Amino acid sequence: MPSGGYLRYVALGDSQTEGLGDGDDETGLRGWADRLAELLDRHRPGLRYANLAIRGRKAGEVRAEQLAPALAMRPDLATVVAGVNDVLRPRVDLDEVAGHLEAMFAALTAQGATVVTLTAPDVGRITPLARPIGRRVLALNDRVREAAARHGVLVAETAAHPVVTDPRLWSADRLHAGPLGHARIAAAVAQALDLPGSDDTWTHPLPAEGTDAAAWRAVGAEVRWAGAFLGPWLGRRLRGRSSGDGRRAKRPTLLPVTAPAR
Repeated sequence: MPSGGYLRYVALGDSQTEGLGDGDDETGLRGWADRLAELLDRHRPGLRYANLAIRGRKAGEVRAEQLAPALAMRPDLATVVAGVNDVLRPRVDLDEVAGHLEAMFAALTAQGATVVTLTAPDVGRITPLARPIGRRVLALNDRVREAAARHGVLVAETAAHPVVTDPRLWSADRLHAGPLGHARIAAAVAQALDLPGSDDTWTHPLPAEGTDAAAWRAVGAEVRWAGAFLGPWLGRRLRGRSSGDGRRAKRPTLLPVTAPAR
């Protein structure tokens, strides 16, 4: 398939691929996968695009709920990004998580699709309270790379560059990219696909900003973040609930990129 010459793109995943942090549920979510679809359509008008991602889904749930519908659409391009919701749990089997991802890689590539995945940044460098989870993320990244290599899956190495932990790329909850972060993820995937006009500028650092904030303000920000975001997230886990309960995919079928989600 020539660079940019894709006809059917299907995105599988969780909240990051759904687009949380880039828009909202009232005005609509955009996100990196939508942005990538727009880039693809610009190079080859007529692309049809489906986004099956639903927030809160773990890797096994993505496989169970999204893989069969994705295969039925016979995409020539698919993105598969999942696993962060797994590593956030108190207990996780990273080999099992990687196994679900590899099963999706194998099924989609066997059908002839070009498949792209991402590595995740060390969340401990974004949120100090999440430092213990950072080791899990890095270990999962290693497993993702190994599984991708076995199936010819392209890997956008978003974890490898310091800029990805710049707070300005993240939304207030520090779990989802903000608009600028989603734009950079889309650019990273475009480079992995070698789309015309893509390059490594997404890896470049943002302009320097003042760093004269007092240490107590940083501590205060952590406390406010824990109360506003970490507490509610833990509460849902204790109640056995997910932010994605009752939700459906925003683009469950292949549609022209310019068509509204339904």
